[in-house]
Amino acid sequence: MNWPFSRFFSPEITHFTVPFSTIPTSLRCSLSGNFIRIEPVVASAKQTSFHYLYFCSNNNLAMALKMDDLKDFLEEKVKQYNHPDFIAMDPVQIPHRYSRKEDIEIAGFLTATISWGNRVSILKNAQKMMEIMGNSPYDFILHHREVHLEKAAGFVHRTFNETDLAFFISALKILYREGNGLEGMFNRYREPSSLQPAIHQLKKAFLTLPHMPRSRKHLPDPLQGSAAKRINMFLRWMVRRDSGGVDFGIWKTIPPSILSCPLDVHTGNAARKLGLLKRTYNDAKAVQELDRVLRSMDRDDPVKYDFALFGLGMYEIGNR
Repeated sequence: MNWPFSRFFSPEITHFTVPFSTIPTSLRCSLSGNFIRIEPVVASAKQTSFHYLYFCSNNNLAMALKMDDLKDFLEEKVKQYNHPDFIAMDPVQIPHRYSRKEDIEIAGFLTATISWGNRVSILKNAQKMMEIMGNSPYDFILHHREVHLEKAAGFVHRTFNETDLAFFISALKILYREGNGLEGMFNRYREPSSLQPAIHQLKKAFLTLPHMPRSRKHLPDPLQGSAAKRINMFLRWMVRRDSGGVDFGIWKTIPPSILSCPLDVHTGNAARKLGLLKRTYNDAKAVQELDRVLRSMDRDDPVKYDFALFGLGMYEIGNR
């Protein structure tokens, strides 16, 4: 079959239908450009439920990917990005400065809370928070008094300011003194297949303390539609057993299988271009949709694909 490639080179075209058997197996190229979803005209037991045809903008070749091929491709991207080199300019470098479990989780939680915007600013302001706590987050959380919170005066990261930081520190003090800390909170309220209800419960626990209304927006709630990207990222750090040296896996009470993908603009763009996600909004429903697909690929460690999707979205195909 002769493929009229020029017909399909249009930014408006996102999908079309074609018999999968007519796609030449010799057409292959490296990743760069836009994926186009293909639905087989006649389904059979031997055909995967969906396939992808991908056009390379620079050499006019096409690549057909079955779901198994896509999984293999993402596995390779996980290996590429789930690497210690990833830490250098990522917010996860802040908790990696600590060895004590409670220091890691508190540093990780506060860093994840401000992880939006410019990465240089995130790292700079996360380090400021650690300095405010004397670079001993757990000891400061447990033993600080009201006067010590004056050290936070003038702190600001975008819309997260000194008032919000003081509130979070006070809430964490109660959580660690009267509860079982962050791990205990998430383990108590998790469901068999999801940690999203536990995120909701964490917000409720925080908001039992006196607080300014402005601080509520820094506590996402998946049960109210939020994708909760930053806290899902934090949970990935804490729960996932990572041979790549990025995630910590220090929370042994929670299985990685119930983690949700930290969905942001980069992972969302990549997931949509790969055909893994249909929903156009990065919200709780999109997280649920993406979770179902990623768990079908690896039920024990689905969020490892966050490395692949984020890397693709950030550095390769996300903004093309």
